Parts: sequence; C-alpha cells; structure tokens
Amino acid sequence: MKSFRKELWFNVPTRRAFINITPQVEECLRESGVHEGLALVNAMHITASVFINDDESGLHHDYEVWLEKLAPHEPVSQYRHNGYEDNADAHLKRQVMGREVVVAVTDGKLDFGTWEQIFYGEFDGGRKKRVLVKIIGS
Repeated sequence: MKSFRKELWFNVPTRRAFINITPQVEECLRESGVHEGLALVNAMHITASVFINDDESGLHHDYEVWLEKLAPHEPVSQYRHNGYEDNADAHLKRQVMGREVVVAVTDGKLDFGTWEQIFYGEFDGGRKKRVLVKIIGS
C-alpha cells in the first residue's frame, strides 16, 4: 500500500471565497501513483472548509447569501468569541460547510458523481492557510 501526503497553500485576499481545487487534488493523485484507494482532503484551519459540490456561480452566490443569514459577520459584538478576534462567524460557517472530504480513487482517477468538484471555502481570508491532501491505496 502507498501513502502520499502534500499540503496545498492558499492566501485569499478577500474575507470569503470558494476556490475549485479539483485540479490540484488531481495533480496530487498523479504524483501519488495510487490507482485504487482513497483521497482525503481537509482544511487545516478552523475558519476554512473543504466540500464537494457543483462549480456553478449561482450556487456559490446562494452559499454566500445563505451562510451570511445563518452566521452574519456583523455586528461583531453579537459573538462572545469576538472578544479575541472578529471572526466568530467564520468558525460557524466552517462548521456548516465541513472540514474535509473523502473521495474514492478508481483506475487512477477521483471517482466523482456527475458535476462533483472539490472546493476550498475561505471564511476569514487575508492570511496563508493550508489544505492537507492524504492519499492511500495501491
């Protein structure tokens, strides 16, 4: 069995963004040499997310609106956590969107359903953050 690990780094200049990282994960899979197994992709920061969905701008807009309704950034005084920072909403948004995804690897490819892509979700940008890709298999 093979094991592969790589960190992807992102520095999003805006507070929030959704970035399709499928090509980077596919490159990791090629580097790993794994043809049958599993790929784990997870955000290594508590105000960022990794999730799977459609790469469609209307959906991304809907996420923005929905998440802001669930956990509005302002007023920052509404959150106890904001006594330390102004990113309590980002922690809550990450909790909703999830920490990681696991994708089957079949015949050397990510085994997706129709339209599925992997995204990095940033909810408190402006600094460098990492995503871990761990691939195991044969």
